[in-house]
Amino acid sequence: MIVVKVGGEVLARNLDGIVESVGRRADRGIVLVHGGGIIVTELCKRMGVEPKFVTSPEGLRSRYTDRDEIEVYVMAMAGKINKRIVSGLLSRGVKSVGISGADGPTAIAERKERIVIVDERGRKRVIDGGYTGRIVEIRTELIDLLLSNGFTVVIAPVAVDGKGNLLNVDADQMAFKLSSAVRADKLVMLTDVPGVLINNRVIERIRTNEVNEMIKRVGFGMNRKLMSAANAIEQGVKEVIISSGLVEDPLAHALAGGGTIISP
Repeated sequence: MIVVKVGGEVLARNLDGIVESVGRRADRGIVLVHGGGIIVTELCKRMGVEPKFVTSPEGLRSRYTDRDEIEVYVMAMAGKINKRIVSGLLSRGVKSVGISGADGPTAIAERKERIVIVDERGRKRVIDGGYTGRIVEIRTELIDLLLSNGFTVVIAPVAVDGKGNLLNVDADQMAFKLSSAVRADKLVMLTDVPGVLINNRVIERIRTNEVNEMIKRVGFGMNRKLMSAANAIEQGVKEVIISSGLVEDPLAHALAGGGTIISP
């Protein structure tokens, strides 16, 4: 079984190519986790909700999801984006179902009550966590049921907490946690870069025992992916591939060795 994660930038630029590529290999059993932050931002602006972003002490810029934005976030992720992917697969004759992590439930998260940010003056501040969550449990019953009946599963990064609150969760986190829970044969991360780059060269393979050294040589976003990949492999995922989602037939490209393979 293959878990595929597609970022929002890739979907905005190559949605049809992704759907076509996934559809060709649906018989292998695929769960597609998607992002879509760019589309969420566009929809927020159209609906008069000003998108908010914060910067962490590590320099990572991320979406701040307040009460107004979680409504738009769920509409975009679990509705517009998710169903566009599903309809694309259906039009190609692929049995598919679109869900979010709140369905089942599949992804249970804890709301971040407080977060630390760096303000425009460079000072650290503690603010309310809003409606962003950290996944604490993946339940696979619904996904197992759908896969066993021949469906390709498309899942949006929306989770639910113990009080029934819908939460924005990171799509990378969803993909890594889910692939670990189902012990996927492969987790394919389709991004807007060709793989792990060092000195503008794609590193073809990284062993898990090399990850700690590698994370010192890549940017913050990629080092989080590498650390999560190593953790997923320790929990039973056979290999993680970080590859471009902007090439022709991106899933075939990744499975043929395009990009960076992280393995034991």
